[in-house]
Amino acid sequence: MSAPPMRILAATLIMAVTGAGLLACGDEDSDSDSRKITVWSLEDVADRVTATKAIVADFTAKTGVTVDLVTVNEDQFPSLIASSAAAGELPDVVGSVSLAGVRTLAGNELLHPSANGEVVEALGRQTFSPRALELTAEDGRQLAVPSDGWGQLLVYRKDLFDAAGLPAPDTYERIAAAAARLNTGGVAGITAATAPGDVFTQQTFEHLALANNCQLTDDSGAVRLDSPECVEAFRFYGDLMRTSSVKGAQDVDTTRATYFAGKAAMLIWSPFILDELAGLRNDARPTCPQCQSDPAFLARNSGFVTAIKGPNGAAPAQYGEISSWAVLDGAAADPARSFVEHMLDEAYPRWFGMSPEGRFPVRKGTTAEPEKFLTAWNASQAGVDAKKPLAEVYGEEVLAGLRRSPDTFQRWGLTQGQGKLVGAILGELPVPKALNDVVAGRTDAAAAAGRAKKDVAAIKAGVN
Repeated sequence: MSAPPMRILAATLIMAVTGAGLLACGDEDSDSDSRKITVWSLEDVADRVTATKAIVADFTAKTGVTVDLVTVNEDQFPSLIASSAAAGELPDVVGSVSLAGVRTLAGNELLHPSANGEVVEALGRQTFSPRALELTAEDGRQLAVPSDGWGQLLVYRKDLFDAAGLPAPDTYERIAAAAARLNTGGVAGITAATAPGDVFTQQTFEHLALANNCQLTDDSGAVRLDSPECVEAFRFYGDLMRTSSVKGAQDVDTTRATYFAGKAAMLIWSPFILDELAGLRNDARPTCPQCQSDPAFLARNSGFVTAIKGPNGAAPAQYGEISSWAVLDGAAADPARSFVEHMLDEAYPRWFGMSPEGRFPVRKGTTAEPEKFLTAWNASQAGVDAKKPLAEVYGEEVLAGLRRSPDTFQRWGLTQGQGKLVGAILGELPVPKALNDVVAGRTDAAAAAGRAKKDVAAIKAGVN
């Protein structure tokens, strides 16, 4: 998969489950010694399915627990989990569930928090990224077991920045100055998502909004999108796209294509771009003039900024997504817990090694070997048509920054207890729609922020 996971499954799950008046399928299976479990994985790409089946076979051989593995397309997950809950036939475990998806499953009482908490304690709480645990917990309950994550990146042309004497674009001020300075000669200063109906635009804007301490809600749940911090984020993004970027609606494909063609000095994308930028995928290769004779030209001449700081930001911030394993309510708890422990321990390097460019391990190691999994990730083979460790392409300094990034991931609404709202707005996308009016010059930042607040508040009233 060349693009990041753009659809957040929770957006429609809440409507599917609550609209049907569903409840979780019941108390824990009385047959706690059951030797068969059903596992759903949202990884349905062919090579990853094959790799997962091999991991499952090894687990069965080791434990004697039979696993019925069902791979589910992310678009179909909301309706399938709702219908399974209605029929009292939930799977025991689901994997690769997004943060918003976890919160929505929790809101509909489909999770088994005590079992998930027991997995974390058995593996060693101290071996996980504290931030990953915080984002997957609520009111002292561990809703799911965090597995791996990816954080939004600002990719920039180091060669162009060095030639212009520009510092790394890690603040609003530096991004704006570089975009204006380098927006010449057929090269855009920056390319980033603007398509109003695309979750990628939401993710990109949220990344820059968090940098300026713009929050979706306050701790009481009141929508805060018209705060001065948010108005400034709308202004900054709108001005940047209007004056120093590519004209027309930009999405996940067009932004990548522009940067790969050498026609942009900066790009905001996910780390799923790392193997493509290195020329390891035939279906998405750099096409810049220098790339014809030197396929690694862009990879060698690109820098990466993880966290960014705006003028109102207390500290640099980065949008991040974390995928989790979750034992569901009614599961055969013992074998289900054993399976998730296996996936986060013995099988863990094989799991994140399926696509290491977008799976930074949030369990860093074991009690005995605290850096075990970070070290294994560093050596994982990235790519599809060609494979090599990312360290060989980008060097240890870049990889060290990527490995650290899950510790500082931020997201709108989740730590304020607004998981259902987060899922709902990703279904309707009121923020990208308001942002698009600023980019197009149809309204100013304050009006767009006010519209976004009004629309999100209306959605919030509908989900509460």
